[in-house]
Order: sequence, then structure tokens, then C-alpha cells
Amino acid sequence: MDRRNNDFEFDFMPIGQAIKAARIAKKMTRDQLAGIVDYEARHLQAIENEGQKPSLELFIQLVTMFDVSVDQYIFPDKKAAKSSARRRLDALLDKLDDKDLSVIEATVNGLCKAKEPEN
Repeated sequence: MDRRNNDFEFDFMPIGQAIKAARIAKKMTRDQLAGIVDYEARHLQAIENEGQKPSLELFIQLVTMFDVSVDQYIFPDKKAAKSSARRRLDALLDKLDDKDLSVIEATVNGLCKAKEPEN
């Protein structure tokens, strides 16, 4: 007798949406991605917008290509070390020199100051 829990359901929609956001952030069209991963653009659209589950191979390819952290979706009660957006930002920051980073630092300081409550 098979005693495995075969009633497990997983909502893939949030991961699909994260993949889509990361793809758009990289300014890549779905057709361009389809050419890279050798899947139809319609299949990718179903993953991104309809929660269709991809094959494990395609899943790994997409999350690594776009640096999407899936921990927050698989372990929703566990705080992720870094969100997908934070990881993408870190990767972009690695491409900048110290002069560029000083501009980013000033911008972030300004944003933080703007969020402080007024006295």
C-alpha cells in the first residue's frame, strides 16, 4: 500500500509572478526567453500568469537565470535572508564602481530619511 501523501498542492502562481518580474526587470521579452530556454512563449506565459508548474529542469533554469529566491514561497513561515528583489539589486550593485555607489548610497539615505516620522 502506498502511504505517501499524494494530496499535496502547491500554488505556483507567486513564483511564476516573481519569475515574470525578474524577467521584466532584466528587460527581456517572453519571446527572447523562449529562444534561450527552448520552450514556447505560451508555455512560459502560463507559468508566469496562470501558475502552471514547469518541469524541474525548466524551474531550476528560470530561478537561477533570474536569481529568484524560492525559499520565501516554499517556506512561507521562515524569514528569507534576502528577497528576490534584494538579490537582483545586489547583483546590479556589483557592477558599479565606488563613485556610482556613492550616488546610490546618498539616494538610499534620502529614502530612509524621508520615511522617518516627523517630530
